[in-house]
Amino acid sequence: MDPVERLYLDAMMEDAAVPAHSLRPQLLAGARARRRPAAPAADWARPYAGRVAAMDALLTSAVDDDWARVIVEGWTLQELVAHLAAKDGLVAASVGAPVLGPPIGAADSLGRTGDVQAYERARSPEQTRRDWRAQADALCRHLATLPPTTPATLDGLEFAVRDHILARGLETWIHTADAARVAGIRLPDPVPEHIRPTADLCARLLPWTMLFSGLDGAGRTLHLTLTGPGGGEWRVPLGVADTEPGEPDARVTADVVAFCFLLGGRGDPEDFPAEVEGDLSLARDVLTTAPAFSGP
Repeated sequence: MDPVERLYLDAMMEDAAVPAHSLRPQLLAGARARRRPAAPAADWARPYAGRVAAMDALLTSAVDDDWARVIVEGWTLQELVAHLAAKDGLVAASVGAPVLGPPIGAADSLGRTGDVQAYERARSPEQTRRDWRAQADALCRHLATLPPTTPATLDGLEFAVRDHILARGLETWIHTADAARVAGIRLPDPVPEHIRPTADLCARLLPWTMLFSGLDGAGRTLHLTLTGPGGGEWRVPLGVADTEPGEPDARVTADVVAFCFLLGGRGDPEDFPAEVEGDLSLARDVLTTAPAFSGP
């Protein structure tokens, strides 16, 4: 089922009690009137396209008070959407896709975010929403012409564009959840076939998050079990130069959605709900450093 359809159905099946200031009534009205599908995308970019469609479904129901409400990082909903557009635009620039909004000055995420937010503050929230969606759709269309292994760079990190797009999907998912939480709306998770590649990215990032945090896991191996739809098992070599995993030094079992959100900076690593076995210190280091790449 299309992720947007799942969002609509979940909203319609919610309990009758509506929290104060909830967007649910408007969301239901929007669900009946507007059903904009995910942008056409390559198979490997569909987790991102699906999260864009889900976020857009939420945004189409927002009214003036919702746009002015602070969501996260001190940003209003309009500023949060501008942030997403800013980072999408930097990935687009890296692979030769169209870049919308103001000309690129600052080429780092925070600098570009500030530039796009300043630009969008002079525009209506609906224009900001349309600009963000147009940027995301233009990126998806361009990605359909590229191999997933095409190099792309964001904030000095060069990875295959497939991985950067999975990361963009994860951030869009997290910020959609941020906005929905403030609005008092419960949204469904992505479909399992979109969660699985996102979780795979999170697992493969663990050696890098450790190294970025000043810890070298070279020669050590983690057995990671993520439960729930879209989960699975990974044997992760914890050194960035390690090519093959060894026998597990530590084992971690956790919920797949919670683990993805941990990598995305949501949740406290110190009390993250996980079952750990083997080298407990290593397992704790893995969880503590997992959010190292998360940011606004």
